[in-house]
Amino acid sequence: MSLDYKIIGNRLQETRISKGLTQEKLAEQLDVSTAFLNRVERGSTKISLNRLSEICSILDIQEGYILNGSSNSSKNYLADDFNSLLKQCPSDKLKLIYNIAQVIVNNEGLIK
Repeated sequence: MSLDYKIIGNRLQETRISKGLTQEKLAEQLDVSTAFLNRVERGSTKISLNRLSEICSILDIQEGYILNGSSNSSKNYLADDFNSLLKQCPSDKLKLIYNIAQVIVNNEGLIK
């Protein structure tokens, strides 16, 4: 899986704006230049996982959301992956997967 830094940058920017932070304020908290943060948000520069983690901590958001658009606390976690996987399955296996999923969902208390 290759990272799309433009998408990552867009998600960071949208989150920053939704939290009411300016680029200047976030850059100050990160101890980086506003120009660097601007390049990250435009996707024109790569960002290390350590720096991404630091930004996510400040923005109070999970790295999973920034990297792939969902997080493991989201209700839609893995939905796209499951849909993609199901599209590749032959119809006879789809019924089996459906039946197994029903058992798991209906017996949630039994599975730990």
